Amino acid sequence: MNEYEMIEKKAARNRKIRLGATYFFLALWALVVLFPFYWMVLTSIKSYSSYNGEYVPKFYATNPTLDNYVAAFTEVPLARYFTNTLLFTIATTMAMMVVVVLAAFAFSRLEFKGKNALFAGFLSLMMIPNELVIITNFVTITNWNMRNTFAGLILPSITSIFYIYLLKENFEQIPDELYKAAKVDGTSDLKYLFKVMIPICQPTIVTIMILKVIECWNSYVWPRLITDDEAYFLVSNGIQTIRESGFGRENIPAMMAAVVVISVPLVVLFLVFHKKIMAGVSRGGVKG
Repeated sequence: MNEYEMIEKKAARNRKIRLGATYFFLALWALVVLFPFYWMVLTSIKSYSSYNGEYVPKFYATNPTLDNYVAAFTEVPLARYFTNTLLFTIATTMAMMVVVVLAAFAFSRLEFKGKNALFAGFLSLMMIPNELVIITNFVTITNWNMRNTFAGLILPSITSIFYIYLLKENFEQIPDELYKAAKVDGTSDLKYLFKVMIPICQPTIVTIMILKVIECWNSYVWPRLITDDEAYFLVSNGIQTIRESGFGRENIPAMMAAVVVISVPLVVLFLVFHKKIMAGVSRGGVKG
């Protein structure tokens, strides 16, 4: 074996060592991240007596049961919280997509006086702390007598400057020649938007929709602030109410079962669409 082959063999061995170390630390970090989810699911399938009888926590369930899931739906209005959140998420996401798509199209393709200044003003609003926006929205919704209504929950969330910016950058990647050719053929702006731009930018649009769904599903501060009627509680507020009640403090396994039920839709959504999320975000950040 000559010196060149020895160097190549040593380099290959070093690459394998680095790769092995990388996978080891990634696996270790994955265990750290996933352990809370494992513990949540594990606790949810332990019986009430078994959980309270464990002086030293066990990492397995001796007698798994689904009674906690039944209790989560029968002893507290979890189904109502779930339904409210589903309606809020769908309505908010659909309304926001209409606003975001039309605004991004206007800023990327239409020409009107003051467009750049207006867009710069929109971007500057991203520097305002969310706490100030929440205060302003609360005063506005209260003055409009829209507290404890779905309209009051939805209205402040139907636009997003960041999503408008992300989609605008994506729209601008489409060559101007396509737009000019469509106008020569007599295509209207809306038809060009729906027939050309939206299909081409579908990964980014799907990504925005999924991120908005996750944002709505996890929304806590605004629903907690604008609703005090349990009939309009979302899952985040409902879980807080359950935790503060005697049921949530005493029956921890049933509480964990409720949290699992609420978490499953987002986990499934991410597992199904995670490739589109990554593709949409990466595409939105590349010019050319």
